[in-house]
Amino acid sequence: MSAIADDASGAHRSSRFAQDVEFARAIAEEAGRIQLERYERVESIEFKSAKDVVTEVDHLCEELVLGAIRARFPGDGILAEESGEHKGGGSGDDVARSLSSGRTWIVDPLDGTVNYANGIPYFCCSVGLIVDGRPAAGAIHDPMRGETFSAVADGGAWLSAPGRGTVAIRASTKEELKDWVVHLALGGRAVASRVSAVRRATRVSRTMGSSALAMAYVANGRFDAFVQSGGMSAWDVAAAGLIAERAGAIVTDTAGGAWFDVAKATRAFGVCAAAPAHHAELLQLSGEPRKG
Repeated sequence: MSAIADDASGAHRSSRFAQDVEFARAIAEEAGRIQLERYERVESIEFKSAKDVVTEVDHLCEELVLGAIRARFPGDGILAEESGEHKGGGSGDDVARSLSSGRTWIVDPLDGTVNYANGIPYFCCSVGLIVDGRPAAGAIHDPMRGETFSAVADGGAWLSAPGRGTVAIRASTKEELKDWVVHLALGGRAVASRVSAVRRATRVSRTMGSSALAMAYVANGRFDAFVQSGGMSAWDVAAAGLIAERAGAIVTDTAGGAWFDVAKATRAFGVCAAAPAHHAELLQLSGEPRKG
């Protein structure tokens, strides 16, 4: 049976990051309220790239979150998807140097903007804290389900929802890979054969349109694994990777190394987050063939 906290704040009470994670939870939920208020009433859609968009809701949520961080933690750095702004650094390599020491909040105000703009009810707000280059606390709020996932580096992972309270969560315990449901997004060399190999080995694969929320689903076993070979940035993985990891999943990059690296560029992150039973096998099945 899952442990149950009397209230959300009690879930992380013993952590040195208790105040940070509760702040992240609260402000992600505030952003979620904006998302709900404007859901299917988007007024402005701008094209950031051929396959990516931004709405006025992204900007409103980011303004809310960044304003709250500046008011509560004025000395902390900030790295956010839409503005890209941060304190204590400059640009380019300075971002990595800024993230490698001290405290930096990493924010995706609306992950799954294409879903949101099209009325597809699968998106979230992600707020993570990096301390000396390592994820320390994070929260992901799904306003459509009213759910908030959270975790701290020195504690567990929890899920809060109206009417269900706050419960400790764990990654999948399914023993057979053939029973697994996997969030799968691959690219690169021999992609068709790699996708086919994973699909043959597992029950079914899905691609949902919000990397952060899908990775958080690994934490409570909705997905048995999340595999994405690239295209993600620090704000996609900072909170979600920590939540999955503290729930007992093995989280690595797609080569089996560290999943969070302050030196990686935007859209350079790839992650394999999976229950321990078959993490290594999924890495092998989904990995690009070696050159030569």
